[in-house]
Amino acid sequence: MICILLVAGHGTLLETQIKNDSTGLYSQLTGVPKALLPGIGGKKILDFWWETVNTRQLFTEVYLVTNADKYKHYERWATANDFPVENVVNDGSTTLDDRLGAVADLELAIRSRKLNDNIMVIAGDMLCADQNFDIAQVIRFFKSKPGELAIYYELEEGEESSSRGIVEVCPDTHRVTRFLEKPQNGLTESRLASVVFYCLRSNTLPCISEFLNLQLQAEDRSFGQFWEWLINEKHLQVFGMKLPTGFQLIGQVGFSDYTKWLSHYSAKQRDKPNNTFTCRSYARVGLMGNPSDGFNGKTIAMTISNFWAEVTLVESQALVLLPHPLNDPTEFGSLQDLFCISRKEGYLGGLRLLQATCKKFYQFCSKQGIALTKQNFTLKYDTNIPRQVGLAGSSAIVSATLKCLMKFYNITDSDLPKAIRANFILNVETDELFITAGLQDRVVQVYEGLVYMDFSKALMEDRGYGEYVSLDMSSLPTFWLGYLSDPSDSGRIHSNVRQRWLNGEPVVVDAMKSFAELTDQARTALQDKDWNKLAQLMDQNFELRRSVYTDECLGPGNLKMVQLARQFGSAVKLPGSGGAVVGLCLDQARLVEMRQAFQEAGCVFCVIVPYSPSASTSSGQD
Repeated sequence: MICILLVAGHGTLLETQIKNDSTGLYSQLTGVPKALLPGIGGKKILDFWWETVNTRQLFTEVYLVTNADKYKHYERWATANDFPVENVVNDGSTTLDDRLGAVADLELAIRSRKLNDNIMVIAGDMLCADQNFDIAQVIRFFKSKPGELAIYYELEEGEESSSRGIVEVCPDTHRVTRFLEKPQNGLTESRLASVVFYCLRSNTLPCISEFLNLQLQAEDRSFGQFWEWLINEKHLQVFGMKLPTGFQLIGQVGFSDYTKWLSHYSAKQRDKPNNTFTCRSYARVGLMGNPSDGFNGKTIAMTISNFWAEVTLVESQALVLLPHPLNDPTEFGSLQDLFCISRKEGYLGGLRLLQATCKKFYQFCSKQGIALTKQNFTLKYDTNIPRQVGLAGSSAIVSATLKCLMKFYNITDSDLPKAIRANFILNVETDELFITAGLQDRVVQVYEGLVYMDFSKALMEDRGYGEYVSLDMSSLPTFWLGYLSDPSDSGRIHSNVRQRWLNGEPVVVDAMKSFAELTDQARTALQDKDWNKLAQLMDQNFELRRSVYTDECLGPGNLKMVQLARQFGSAVKLPGSGGAVVGLCLDQARLVEMRQAFQEAGCVFCVIVPYSPSASTSSGQD
């Protein structure tokens, strides 16, 4: 692949205003080409781009196209920066009036150097807000697509779409469906701005000459008009890739805009915190419908603030995943100690969850056309969610890790919407780590609060995710949670039910439909604040589950807790895959008695404190 840096613009307005600046602060910049003006951190703008593309593994050659008026400046820059002087192309223009136009400058480099390869073209006078993006990822995405590539970013607040080339991009295919050069307000809702940063395939290069034959005036030979013609008229396949950063092409602006954007981007770099993020995700209890989430059913679940997983990301030189001292032990008091810990907690801690999430995150961004910055970090986690009791402890760690990664790499909700985020978390566990899981836990941990979920086959097949509705959490009754102090692997409780469902066994298929009906009734009970009805439905949910899974599969520990709760008149069901029970006791006096009975039976008991996203504090945790 070949890279061509374009710096042939004359920048008359900017150069004149620098020359006429009365303060004298910028006199040393008089006559300096705009690409050689100071950029972020004092580095010349062109220096940044040369450092970015100066990689033999990526580009066989790099060319620089300039004009005759500034050629000597760039020749000396090339000598000082180990850029091959013979690759500096002079377009022969000396003024704005005899300029060739940006597309013609590109064509000159291709024709004069007899280039017949894929080409990346970049405006070398572009200010880039982030100095660390990964250009190798851009090339990999380009190679994965069957067409051309246009880089874009999301306009910042205050930037007008009427001043930029705007692209409309299909979120599923990433194909650019329309290109609008400086559209009038109201013509498009897109805030995705294209920049002079493109990849062209060798078999598309003849289109450049075809375009130039149609546009004889230099002012009509801009890249904006070229892409409008290529996409809107010729209907060539052009794909978009988003960089989570801002750009400004300073050749088109005056001195005040140059200093404004330079100060803005520099302040972003200078004032950027030490890039430390701490995010939390909370345990959940399934109140109704589970386990039908894995069987095209419906469920209602709630996040609880009693238990959480917390992940901290700190920018660092190398990428480091720190093991948890308790959950990822590497040192033991004795062989007996190792035996006891391994028997109770297994061999798989949270470190694998961090690693799998990072791997899947990079894979997702690459596939979705989001170029990530080349920054490293250290990840560590902590959690107080009891293990192996079906409270979604694993997905909480994955969810919190994903939150940190999104913040660190400036990935927005539009880049990774909540519904897709839940699918992402599930895929980390099922595809990467082969953990038996359904969507319910991931959805409620992403949306947070009390959430109604419909996983109907029609919805899942049509768009890949269900219908998720946040419910009112005000005036909820008091729910309680009990769990075994020494549980077995909660994942085993799913037994052979899935295979029976896939085989179309009527008992299982009808049960999953019944779970969905119970969930709709529970939603109504919650809206009507009919707590007696809700308690009745919770008991029905358990009995339905018991009929499908059988007592042998549910296990004696779960059944013991259910029987104990019913002795005190409490509604009770399993909140997850097993190892814990959730209940609703409307008699507060009996609730106190039940707590004591659970504790005497060797179980852990607590009153649930619901977690609502609106209850988040300003502690810096999400």
